[in-house]
Amino acid sequence: MVYGAKLIAQALHDLGVQVIFGTPGLPVTDIGQEGLYLGIRFISFRNEQAAAYAAAGYGYLTGRPGVCISVGGPGVFHVMAGIPHATANSFPLLVLSGSAETHNLGKDAFQEMDAISLLTPYTKLARRPAVPENIPKAIKDGYRQAMYGKPGPAFIDLPANLILGQHDVERQKLPRLIEAPKSVAPQSKIRDIVQVLKNAKAPLVVIGKGAAYARAEDQIRSLIDQTGLPFVPTPMGKGVVPDSSPNNFSAARSTAMKEADVVLVLGAKLNWILSFGLPPKWKAGVKIIQVDIDANELGKNAGDPDLSVVGDVGLVIEQILSQLQGWQCHGQSSDFHRNLRAAKSRNEEKAAKKASVQKVPMVFERAFGIIKNTLDGLSNPDKGDIVYISEGANAMDISRSIFTMDHPRTRMDAGTYATMGVGLAYTIAAYAAYNFPNPEGLAGDKGRKKIVAIEGDSAFGFSAMEVETMARYQMDVLIFVMNNSGLYRGDTDSSESWEERRRNTVAGTTSEGKGLSAWSLGYQTEYQKIAEMAGGIGLVARTPEELKEATKKGFEARVPVVVNVIIDPQSDLPMDFSWLDMVPSKKEAKL
Repeated sequence: MVYGAKLIAQALHDLGVQVIFGTPGLPVTDIGQEGLYLGIRFISFRNEQAAAYAAAGYGYLTGRPGVCISVGGPGVFHVMAGIPHATANSFPLLVLSGSAETHNLGKDAFQEMDAISLLTPYTKLARRPAVPENIPKAIKDGYRQAMYGKPGPAFIDLPANLILGQHDVERQKLPRLIEAPKSVAPQSKIRDIVQVLKNAKAPLVVIGKGAAYARAEDQIRSLIDQTGLPFVPTPMGKGVVPDSSPNNFSAARSTAMKEADVVLVLGAKLNWILSFGLPPKWKAGVKIIQVDIDANELGKNAGDPDLSVVGDVGLVIEQILSQLQGWQCHGQSSDFHRNLRAAKSRNEEKAAKKASVQKVPMVFERAFGIIKNTLDGLSNPDKGDIVYISEGANAMDISRSIFTMDHPRTRMDAGTYATMGVGLAYTIAAYAAYNFPNPEGLAGDKGRKKIVAIEGDSAFGFSAMEVETMARYQMDVLIFVMNNSGLYRGDTDSSESWEERRRNTVAGTTSEGKGLSAWSLGYQTEYQKIAEMAGGIGLVARTPEELKEATKKGFEARVPVVVNVIIDPQSDLPMDFSWLDMVPSKKEAKL
């Protein structure tokens, strides 16, 4: 006889699972406990959403499905937030949820719901084993589906009587799955791609997070170094080729998009992040060649279906390099390159000017510059020993150009789905992927990494209690909360004015803009106290000197540190996000 929870844990152990993320509760608690007995680490979260986000992020960083467990009913609804997030970002995720006993279905049983019908449209596989003999195979199939082909989420619904019962099942060890199969492109397509690249007057390479997931950095670096092709990384494609490369024109992104006539897109979707590949952001008639593991992406929006290919990014680049045979693009003398260099110089000068603004409270650019320079002095960026997590509109948009990356998989953000609430979950995932024994993550030099989270104050609030999770497992992470007292911007520049607005709001006299705005948060809330409550260190930084010292102390600490960085509310700042096509653009995008 074998206990159901042990049967489940054994299946996960057979598949090589090293970490389970989840929120315990009946009937799944014993799955985590049985996993612990087998040497699988279990990270218990305060909320299923964060657990699912962490498991998905772990899948991205390691290339193997992150595993999340949850209770049924409301637990499934909570964990569901991570499922479309994993789908949109192509992250491998396996969710195991408890459910009502099979003999009580239809009786309004405890947390009863039809999770399979709910999740089938959003997962690669959704299955409910009917008998204990089918549990190992269901878990193996879910794990395989999550990892093979286009990565994504799989869901296994486990009835309580199967989890908690004793079963007469013969133990059959599952074979460990090797890495997902890889494919190459037809040679005829490669010849066509190479010819189009050679004939281009303004070629451009776009590097997406799919290239980082594919571990294709060696091949893509060879492509850029040997050909001199200019490139632009997407936010999570940063570091596949070092940002320090002279061929990196992310600071001239808008110019590159408007002038490129041939674009090689490597592991990136032509979605809102890339303005769909369409005018007016892109040049009319641009030829966009996609390399992706998902055939459904080819030809989407402005992609060229005839030239685009399905295949592993690294292997396809090797094919392209073999036929380029020493070819180099037009180089420094072309009009395209001159325009890119000029735009890059202009934008870098503008960024430097913003970063030099001497005022207190600090502006975002100034604060980020201090954090970056201090951390660079503590850890050589060439080694890739710091992993940056970022979420929140200003925190992401501004920091991505200031914090340069020399290695892939050392930066994570809200991603394709623009999901707020992932930051602290990703911080835990990165710690597990890079710092647990026998780490499955690979980035930069081997060895421990400092995980640094750059959080907007609104984004931090989505999962702030996970700071306690970090403290419980002694994760020495460093979290900066960029506190401008609001979403996007603050409501006012003084505590007195904010208090007056609050009084008007409470009294109901909010007409004519006299009350708190829809985007208002508490004025200079003391977020650092969450770390102190959990046994970590809480620090406040109002001046450049305080921020520099707090960064040093946080980097050296061996407990979680939350630095509450007081930022200029910029209450008169227009809410203009030129990278989003909901409204006409008023300024050049700098993504």
